[in-house]
Amino acid sequence: MAKSFTRDEVAKQGNTEDSLWFVVDSKVYDVSDFVDAHPGGEAVLRQVAGQDATAAFYNLHRHEVLVKYEDLQIGTIEGEKPTVATPQPGDLSLVPYAEPLWLSPSFKSPYYKESHRKLQKAMRTFNDKYISPEAQAREADGKYISQELVDRMSKAGILHMRLGPGKHLHGVNLLDGVVRGEEFDYFHDLIMSQESSRANARGFQDGQLAGMIIGLPCIMNYMKDEKRKRALMNEVFSGKKYMCLAITEAFAGSDARKWITNGVYSDYFITGVRTEKGLSVLLIERGEGIETKPIKTSYSPSAGTAYITFDNVKVPVENLLGEENKGIYVILSNFNHERWTMACTSVLFGKRLIDQPVIRQKLAKMIALVEANQSWLETITYQMCNMPYSEQAKHLGGPVGLLKMSITRAAHEIADESVQIFGGRGLTQSGMGRVIEMFHRTYKFDAILGGAEEVLADLGVRQAMAKMPKNAKL
Repeated sequence: MAKSFTRDEVAKQGNTEDSLWFVVDSKVYDVSDFVDAHPGGEAVLRQVAGQDATAAFYNLHRHEVLVKYEDLQIGTIEGEKPTVATPQPGDLSLVPYAEPLWLSPSFKSPYYKESHRKLQKAMRTFNDKYISPEAQAREADGKYISQELVDRMSKAGILHMRLGPGKHLHGVNLLDGVVRGEEFDYFHDLIMSQESSRANARGFQDGQLAGMIIGLPCIMNYMKDEKRKRALMNEVFSGKKYMCLAITEAFAGSDARKWITNGVYSDYFITGVRTEKGLSVLLIERGEGIETKPIKTSYSPSAGTAYITFDNVKVPVENLLGEENKGIYVILSNFNHERWTMACTSVLFGKRLIDQPVIRQKLAKMIALVEANQSWLETITYQMCNMPYSEQAKHLGGPVGLLKMSITRAAHEIADESVQIFGGRGLTQSGMGRVIEMFHRTYKFDAILGGAEEVLADLGVRQAMAKMPKNAKL
């Protein structure tokens, strides 16, 4: 049973040469043995010794720090109860606009069914328990995703679900049966994308085998040897082998590939190459003649971003994906889902509302941008749910491109305004502003990867113009 103290007792016993106590939200903490480990040093803690440090603590730290160091709590203040709630794994935020509107009990949506809500709850819990803690650790140490987490994600069916709807999900146990593979649609896919990005670790977000998401569909849709296809899919879905898409410079005819996500540790490379007959796509297995080197980027090394060179690599003819000289169709068919997934993860917003009018104006703009883009995202997702895969590439390439452009432009505005609100803390990789700093430092990745904003804007307009009726006049 937790011990109770009066505030006078804390003031007397917690401010001596050998002891240092303080109060945060009616909880008493003994940091006497922690002073040497505190980033700010003992002098900072001595300023609040024996006092109520609630305001000072939340001025500098996020609530999660208290959870991390809960073993330092020795009791509570007599007759008082904590007022700040500690979120439990799977909990929804009650802060206005911190969650998509469909998760609010006050709002209705025609898109989401009970299976979507069950999946959201299960994935939020999984993320809070397993993904987020590792994500923060890997962002700090720069290491790659652990095999333990990959195995856990595979067993839960998460690796399977991240590729979207399809026969590969049929009969798979998905998060202990919260949704059947046969009923999994693009709104389930949207939920998976948004929930898996909640760890607020942009490098690790790609490090969660993003290369598999954009590489394996090429095998599933274009490998002719069914037996080999099933074997490869089993290897990758089981987490025994890693895969990436290596097409960055395919159009230049180079033997090098730059900016390849997960390339450092991948076993398989889906690669665009120049053959005698033109552009083709090959499955290349790691072996002699292949070298991968890490590329330093402004997000963490945990993404495994690589510079890959192929030097006189021999590839079996059966590793051709699709038809020779028709590799462009293999490559382009993959882009819609990749860009849509990036739009899903970029649109999230979860900042607390505060009182100053000028701040409310900034937040109003940010909320409007996010809610408008979330609505557009759900409209396009509905089309994906009701359109064959072959038709999606034909009709949705332009809209998805414009959506991604709109969302990454909104991210630019939100990142800028967030730093203005947080000031210096928004430029610090630890403490209260660390989420803002990470977002401001990495939002540009989504504006470039999967197709730059200008290219996608042009694609969207050109696709629309191609469908312009010849007899239409202003």
